[in-house]
Amino acid sequence: MTVPQKPIRAAGCVLWRRAASEDGLEIALVHRPKYDDWSHPKGKLKRGEDPLAGAVREVAEETGMECRPGAPLPTSCYLVDGRPKQVRYWAAEAVAGAFTPNSEVDRMVWLPPTDARLRLTQERDRPLVDALLAALHLA
Repeated sequence: MTVPQKPIRAAGCVLWRRAASEDGLEIALVHRPKYDDWSHPKGKLKRGEDPLAGAVREVAEETGMECRPGAPLPTSCYLVDGRPKQVRYWAAEAVAGAFTPNSEVDRMVWLPPTDARLRLTQERDRPLVDALLAALHLA
């Protein structure tokens, strides 16, 4: 009998800002050289860390941005090397800060929602763009 493994707990945000584009907003995506992928800022929670606090911390670490968290978005569940991973997400408006490349994230882009959806590497990250628009009553 195999014992179910405890899921890897992680959290992140779909980071957005107001923009002059036709959608009225842009979404931040980060590029991680270790995986050569584009994703929403997210990361593993520290032991005992509140998921929302961890999401805000990860946004600051990966993007250099301070954010104002808003509505919860769908949780993403998938396997990593056979182990379940659960990532809780929130909508978060960028309010201050500036991106500085680091070893974990070497690039960050701000894109309109349509372009962000196309740039995301993982299919599972794309519905979060729609969830953000719905949460902001733009869908």
